[in-house]
Amino acid sequence: MSIDIHFNWFVMAVVMTLIFSAKPAVAQDQAEQLAKQLANPVAALISVPFQFNYDSNIGSAGDGTRATLNVQPVVPFELNIEWNLISRTILPIVDQKDISPGTDSQSGLSDTVQAFFFSPRPGASGLIWGLGPVFLFPTATDDLLGTEKWGVGPSAVVLKQTSHWTYGALANHVESFAGESSRADVSSTFVNPFISRTFEGGWTLGTQLEHTFDQENDQDTGQWSVFLSKITRIGRQSVSFGITPKYWYKDAAASPEGFAIRANMTLLFPR
Repeated sequence: MSIDIHFNWFVMAVVMTLIFSAKPAVAQDQAEQLAKQLANPVAALISVPFQFNYDSNIGSAGDGTRATLNVQPVVPFELNIEWNLISRTILPIVDQKDISPGTDSQSGLSDTVQAFFFSPRPGASGLIWGLGPVFLFPTATDDLLGTEKWGVGPSAVVLKQTSHWTYGALANHVESFAGESSRADVSSTFVNPFISRTFEGGWTLGTQLEHTFDQENDQDTGQWSVFLSKITRIGRQSVSFGITPKYWYKDAAASPEGFAIRANMTLLFPR
């Protein structure tokens, strides 16, 4: 347990050093605008987040650990003057230990989640929304890192942005329709309400819930987090660095427990 705690503090210290030592090379108004776009899941902004999660106290014995690097490119496509199509991909790279009974450790890719949102340009009300399909691809390189199932379902996001505030929710539901017959089917609903505020200089402070309802196994998991991020520039590249302490308030048999840590680095490509 002490190793896990020390590792969490090490990750937090590294990211906070990057945040506070970064030079304000981006103009304040531009940085604040980028931060506001980044808070919008269906903004017309190309971004490539690298999200590192470290979780502990996993498994029946409670001594398992998992490190996950989510590569999450977001790419908008302009369909016409009124509609955009936003592609959001989550490709997890996982290293875990002492989670499954009778096994040691596993490393490699997990399953890929691919969502598409058809989103109209915001109207005078400021309400922003998007609808589309979400797909589950069995890309795991180890049986214990994925579901070995193909899945599909609906995804949706709705939010509103004022001068500094962003609040809304993202949700999807995935049902498996093919895959390894010996593995459990997938019937899972993910709900992600969020609220954040941007500040001068590209700072963002916010909070969110990430809750998953597993209908197939009649159990659910959830985590609450507070996130802090800063827009800066490395050379000519706009980047967002962020740190997110989180707490698992609802856990299942094979999910983490207690406090954990997340760190983000997002490459930004404004148009």
